[in-house]
Parts: sequence; structure tokens; C-alpha cells
Amino acid sequence: MITAENLRKTYGSTTAVDGISFQLAPGQVTGFLGPNGSGKSTTMRMAVGLDRPTSGSITIDGRPFAAHAAPLRTVGAVLDAGATHPGRTGRQHLSTLAATHGIEKRRVDHVIELTGLGPAAGKRIKSYSLGMNQRLGIAAALLGDPAVLIFDEPVNGLDPEGVRWVRGLAREMAAEGRTVFVSSHLMSEMSQTADHLIVLGRGRILADQPIKSFIADGAEQRVLVRTEQATDLMNALSARGVTLTHVDAETFEATGVDPRTIGRRALEAGVVVHELTPLQSSLEESYMRLTGEHVEFRSGGRSPATTGGQA
Repeated sequence: MITAENLRKTYGSTTAVDGISFQLAPGQVTGFLGPNGSGKSTTMRMAVGLDRPTSGSITIDGRPFAAHAAPLRTVGAVLDAGATHPGRTGRQHLSTLAATHGIEKRRVDHVIELTGLGPAAGKRIKSYSLGMNQRLGIAAALLGDPAVLIFDEPVNGLDPEGVRWVRGLAREMAAEGRTVFVSSHLMSEMSQTADHLIVLGRGRILADQPIKSFIADGAEQRVLVRTEQATDLMNALSARGVTLTHVDAETFEATGVDPRTIGRRALEAGVVVHELTPLQSSLEESYMRLTGEHVEFRSGGRSPATTGGQA
């Protein structure tokens, strides 16, 4: 279990983490989301003792990371997959870590096989790709068979097979009763991996809830409508709070109006409707609506134009 209580971290006049509190339960994958600069990596670094809190605390099973006699057996973390000696082989790196905690050689062999490092285990780390470094970092995290796993952007550099493997690994570890804490910018992956979400914005918690309720709470009513009289029906639906977006000549999306109302308006206008499908909001959409005001850096590109009626 990971517990943060009024956790705060400042660097001079900059507040990276601003008095956050949460508790991560075992047996589930908790996703950690937030814009760049929101404090995610700083929080994870404090969890494993790489940064010291300015105030408050973050503990693993009731104790700070450094207070555990054998931390590698308690917490496995991937925060910087490149933090290895480039002249060593992958096997040498893992064997050195194992020796510091009295971990048997067969466990080294096991994590090498588990992470798909076998063909590269005897090669020097400086020859590894970013994806292979990620696998080595995950192997090191699993070495002590810990009850808590902390992964910061674990799918960086991985190919589709590797991304799918990390997703399955996180789910499997949680199913075994471990606490799994994962950050990622890939919303599609997070939606398939996480049970619970913590969302940060400018160092503060914006959401701490199950992923299904997070998506539902942030959802907008969207309906896909198909009719040969699209323009007529769009005119009939145009009203304050309703956004209508063309998909093609016979199809549009309606936001801010429910299917029942659309059907009633179509009947009143004498419009034949061929399709009326409620659209489910995505994790990405809910996330963007919640964090829009907390993005520190924005791109200068224009978003696609929306057509149709909006009053």
C-alpha cells in the first residue's frame, strides 16, 4: 500500500507538489495522470526516496522507503530506465542488484525470461534500444518479487507487442494482490489498464476515483445521427447549449441534446432518421475537459473547425 499525507515539495519558489493526500490499495492498478509539470514524477521520486518531501509524508506499507530493511523486496520501481552502467551487460546489472539483497541467481534468470531479455542479456547495455532499456528496468523492478510496483511511463520506446505485454503484466501483478502505480500519457493504454485514477494538475489532485466513474462524470451527451435530411434536422435542433458537427453529407454528431429529444424534433420536422446512436465518452475526452485549465505548455496549432448550428 502507498499512502501520501499532505505531501508537499517545493524547489525554491516553485511548488511541484502541493499538499496532496491519497491511499493506493493493493489488488488494483492505479493510473497516475496529469499534464507535463503537474508533479507526477516528483511524487513517484518521493515515494522511493529519491526526493525528500518539503512537508508531509509518503510511505510504503506504513514506512518511508528508506526505512525498509530490503527495499527491493518491498518496492519495484521504473523511474528512469536509462539509469544503468552502460558498460555492463543486462545480466550483470541484474546480478549486481540481486547480490545486494541476497536474491538467488535463479530469480535473475526468471525475470530475464519474463521480460523477454534473453537474447540481449549478454550484451552491453550501451547497445540497448530505448525499448530494451525499459524491459531491463522492469526486470530490475520485479527482481525482489515486491508487493508494490511503481512504473513511470513504462511503455516509452516499446513496440505494440511490448506495450501489450506491459499492460498484461500490470493487470497480472494487481490480480496477485500487489499495489500497482502507473503513470502514462497514452490514454488508450491507461483506459485498458487502470482500475482507479489519480489526476494531478499544477501539483494538486483533480480527481481520485475509479476509472469508470471518472469517464462517466466527465462525459458529455453525444449522439451520432444519420439522415438524408441532415441540414433540415440540424436546423431544427439548433439551440443554446447544443453543438452540431458534420461528419458527412448525411451524418452529424449532436452534443448537449439527448436521443429522445432528437427523435421528437425529427418527428415534428417530418425528417426520417436512419441512425440515432449515443456515443460513449472516452478517457481522453474526460481527461482533457478536467485538465484543460492546468496545462502549462500549449501547442500553437488550431483545432479542427466545428460546423453546424450552435447558438
